[in-house]
Amino acid sequence: MEVERPIYLKKLVDRMDNGSVKVVTGVRRCGKSFLLNKLFRRFLLSNGVPEERVVTIALDDVRDEEYLEPRRLYDRLAAMAAVGHTYAIIDEIQLIENFTPLVNGLLRLDGLDLYVTGSNSRLLSTDVLTEFRGRGDEVRVRPFSFSEFVSAHAGSSRAMRDYLLYGGMPELLTRPDHEQRASYLQNLVAKVYLDDVVERHGVRLRDDLDRIFDDLCSSVGSLTNPSKIANTLHSVKGSRIDDNTVRVYLAHLESAFLFDAAKRYDVRGKRYFQSLAKYYACDVGVRNARLNYRQLDENHLMENVVYDELRCRGLSVDVGMVRSREQRDGKRVERQLEVDFVATRGSSRWYVQVAQGIDDPGKEEQEKESLLKVNDSFRKILVVRDALMPAHDEDGILVIGLEDFLLGQRSLDL
Repeated sequence: MEVERPIYLKKLVDRMDNGSVKVVTGVRRCGKSFLLNKLFRRFLLSNGVPEERVVTIALDDVRDEEYLEPRRLYDRLAAMAAVGHTYAIIDEIQLIENFTPLVNGLLRLDGLDLYVTGSNSRLLSTDVLTEFRGRGDEVRVRPFSFSEFVSAHAGSSRAMRDYLLYGGMPELLTRPDHEQRASYLQNLVAKVYLDDVVERHGVRLRDDLDRIFDDLCSSVGSLTNPSKIANTLHSVKGSRIDDNTVRVYLAHLESAFLFDAAKRYDVRGKRYFQSLAKYYACDVGVRNARLNYRQLDENHLMENVVYDELRCRGLSVDVGMVRSREQRDGKRVERQLEVDFVATRGSSRWYVQVAQGIDDPGKEEQEKESLLKVNDSFRKILVVRDALMPAHDEDGILVIGLEDFLLGQRSLDL
């Protein structure tokens, strides 16, 4: 079954003919090739681009292996661009040794609009700005959002449960049961993702890389830093890894799109804390499978899913902290309250708190406390697991159920 991906298709359409190479990045197997070769190609053809003006080349396909020779690929595309405006989609560009000169040469051709994908072991988000002399335009693709996932499970009463358990990797649509889904995800981590990191960066301490990956999976939604992770590995696993090596390995996992780091931000002080951050998995299903479906704390899974949704919608996301001063036993005490997410887009901002439930007034008051202490006019949202009718309370906080938040395209602005 095909799943439409309107957010990413729009990003590609908005970047058409902008003079840059469109570099489609994202964790492996999240649907980059399908987006370009099926959905975007279909858009071009349905909007009047002649079929012969759309070239798709898959460098991992034996039928296109001749184009692994860069001069041959350049000559073909140059000849086509000379005849008429051409859209070229090159899949797995990293298979061409030293592909950067080729891409920079193609960018000089009039009449050629270029789109490329590549595996994370060679073509990463951090490379885009430098590899193509400032003419690389990145489109970051993520696994299925919940709304995309639901479109393939119409009428299923278990969609949310399955999404929190298995996540949104596209190939899971072909896996009918738990055993096959778990096996696929576990092999994806061990044999594709982590092997990619080892190959690209020449990682020597593979066991420690695995342990760091596992620690991040286990601590989703918790503040951490390289020192804390190193100390955990020392005490629990007997590792001798140092803080700096942990820091380097964390950067490798981020650049492979396996985790995102959300920095800690002082909302009132308007500054970042450098010492602590939260790491969120690219996909909760990958995280759960790696932990062999232990530690299925629904609140942390919800938090990860909401984080991924905010990033999918194009927002920058930090972890918020608000200082609260109060009198206790005649003494002035300062507390640090956490806002799960401070999401920004340009000059707009949203404060988002995630809670499994607010069954009693005390729990509701606790979950809203940090939002109320923010004390500014930006929108404040409490996302709960219960299927509540979205409503604003007397303090202006929007209380909304998780499914409504994820499915509502305008749920941030209700």
